[in-house]
Amino acid sequence: MPKVILTGDRPTGRLHVGHYAGSLKERVKLQNSGIYDKIFIMIADAQALTDNAEQPEKVRQNIIEVALDYLSCGLSPDLSTLLIQSQIPELCELSFYYMNLVTVSRLQRNPTVKSEIQMRNFEASIPVGFFTYPISQAADITAFKATTVPVGEDQLPMIEQTREIVRKFNTIYGDVLVEPDVLLPDNKACLRLPGIDGKAKMSKSLNNCIYLSDTEEEVRKKVMSMFTDPNHLQVSDPGQVEGNPVFIYLDAFCKEEMFAEYLPEYANLEELKAHYTRGGLGDVKVKKFLNKVLQEELAPIRSKRKEWEKDIPAVYEILRKGSMAAREVAAQTLDDVKKAMKINYFDDQALITEQSEKYHS
Repeated sequence: MPKVILTGDRPTGRLHVGHYAGSLKERVKLQNSGIYDKIFIMIADAQALTDNAEQPEKVRQNIIEVALDYLSCGLSPDLSTLLIQSQIPELCELSFYYMNLVTVSRLQRNPTVKSEIQMRNFEASIPVGFFTYPISQAADITAFKATTVPVGEDQLPMIEQTREIVRKFNTIYGDVLVEPDVLLPDNKACLRLPGIDGKAKMSKSLNNCIYLSDTEEEVRKKVMSMFTDPNHLQVSDPGQVEGNPVFIYLDAFCKEEMFAEYLPEYANLEELKAHYTRGGLGDVKVKKFLNKVLQEELAPIRSKRKEWEKDIPAVYEILRKGSMAAREVAAQTLDDVKKAMKINYFDDQALITEQSEKYHS
């Protein structure tokens, strides 16, 4: 069986360093590893509309932003298929058929759905499209016969729901769909970067993100304004490393060789943490080091983005070709599904012959 990856993002804004550390960087490694036969990277605009139905322009404008972030981080149209979800109508039809295999109570028990509903204050009035997102996601995954889905731990309940749908479909209609495996990030520091204000999650609405497309000066300002240990008031005070956003970011991005270049009085991050913990190390010095670390990481991304920005029509053409190629794969899966469900009436010559003979015998 071919090894296939499906992953992607909702185009509700520019991508930030949390996306990069948590998924984008790993996607590029997987793409370049040569292990997988096909890699589909989806810009999930249809899913984004489930809670942005009244703001279609927001989703529309961010398609190109996400695509530019993908390309500037190293995702290549020669090695990965970059596609737009809404341009694959077969996904809607698959979702419709899968709805018959899932109960309302099962969707209500999905922990990810529950937390997302609470976060968006949808308790009183949940859009049906948003509520049925796990079913739509199952259609996305199975349409491309994905064997592997890279996700964070918070998305595990969603993938389990896909696996349930696959098992139920195959039990009823025969082995047609592929049951996907999960690929979790191996760097625990990258599972969830906090916002620069210390909030648990980066959020565009909270304005606490460092974006991949930020200028060098914007990154510097954001780093220097970062929340640290509120009890570390004086340089001499002992500092708290755990839960401190500056050190969480260093865990995610710092390489040991960076100390020799930017902070030679320390051999590694553990020495820096130890000094901060016992006192005598100021936040400004640590932040200046983090700024240099991030600038080194983001500089090549920023440079590539500027090159891609010079030819926006070429970016849309990449998305168009990727969507066309993806649609061919999804259409074949839909044909297989309809054949298994025995609703491929016009393609089933045996059925037509049987019915003809029944009425002419």
